[in-house]
Amino acid sequence: MEKFDLTKHYKSYYTAKAKPEILDIEATGYLSISGSGDPSGPLYAEHLQALYSVAYGLKFQYKAKGKDFTVAKLEGLWDFDEAKYGLIVMEEAPLKIPRSEWHYRLLIRLPDFVTAEAVEQAKLKLKLKKNIPHLQDVVTFDLPARKVVQMLHVGPFDREPETLAVMKTFINEHKFGKAGLHHEIYLSDYRKTAPEKLKTILREPVR
Repeated sequence: MEKFDLTKHYKSYYTAKAKPEILDIEATGYLSISGSGDPSGPLYAEHLQALYSVAYGLKFQYKAKGKDFTVAKLEGLWDFDEAKYGLIVMEEAPLKIPRSEWHYRLLIRLPDFVTAEAVEQAKLKLKLKKNIPHLQDVVTFDLPARKVVQMLHVGPFDREPETLAVMKTFINEHKFGKAGLHHEIYLSDYRKTAPEKLKTILREPVR
């Protein structure tokens, strides 16, 4: 039985260049959990555990039906309280907003054949077998078709403002307006990859 690999099937979605480019993305469905706080803190780690537990629960559930798939790359939408901090330009936000003040929505893209009912079944099975916090907070989440400016960032997360500054210049040159939340796709596993070798796709929805 051949696995359905989203990274290969949606190759352009998981590919970016080391310079800004414009990409039109189709409507996309995800498994998701949202929260606030420092990504190095315990709550973020618990949210990751819950998200991946359900993702792999779904994988094995569909594998038993003959529709195995590879769990996709982790992604995240990030924002902050603009009423509190004001309209900070995108390349300065990571420097001016404390890590504890960021809001996140973690995402794992799902194959189109995965249903919301299957997600609830996976959560129920996990709840009966294991004591995993925040399982109830894992949900399906959809993003509509959208236009983005994207760029590949290579290196540690704290150097992202350098890449964001290049993207901001490109966005200004094309007179684009903001049309959604900052989006990241983590091509590397930060737990196993040296910071200088991390690869992250940075996306800014525009109109």
